Amino acid sequence: MWIEATPCHKYDVRSTEYLVGRLKMNHSAQKAQSIVGTNKGMNSGVERPTLDFYPTPRRGTSALLEVESFVGDIWECACGDGMMSKVLEEKYKVVSTDIEPRGYGSQLDFLNSSDLLAPNIVTNPPFVIAQEFAEHALGLGCDKLSLLCKLAFLEGVSRSAWLETTPLKAVYVFKRRLKFTRNGDENIKGGGMIAFAWFIWERQYSQEPVIRWL
Repeated sequence: MWIEATPCHKYDVRSTEYLVGRLKMNHSAQKAQSIVGTNKGMNSGVERPTLDFYPTPRRGTSALLEVESFVGDIWECACGDGMMSKVLEEKYKVVSTDIEPRGYGSQLDFLNSSDLLAPNIVTNPPFVIAQEFAEHALGLGCDKLSLLCKLAFLEGVSRSAWLETTPLKAVYVFKRRLKFTRNGDENIKGGGMIAFAWFIWERQYSQEPVIRWL
């Protein structure tokens, strides 16, 4: 059951040190280095870049548009180099921003933003702060929120307790794992190592969430 949004929390994510700090709090210093350092990433032999930058493969965004529609413009608030925005722009007007410019959109720290730039938010947030992204988006008052997250986003006692207070409408699980690679190079052989899903919230939704497969 959805309860009325509370005032937005502010998060200082203006440096990679913030992400390291979050990981140290929630996991371990060793795991922090693997996420925000130069250790191996999702694909063997690929170093993981800072600020958790792994462009979303086209299939990930196209699958969302096959099952969900949006009324009004979309805000892609972690647009990176625009791979997700470009697919969304084939059907919708999109406002693209990111905390770190990568040649697409404008620079904006989403978690410290106070204005809603579009009624719908669609993005692939850094996993370690995915819940903060969801809380902030809902707190801003968006009509519809779609986050591409690890399926493990469903896990955890505190996470599940929080999810039950939100207007979570659906979870779309990928039957075949998405393959995330550095700079979006989809020519690397092999499948993805991590299960992902689209999490969809709608402000007026008050029923139990449903699970579907893509």
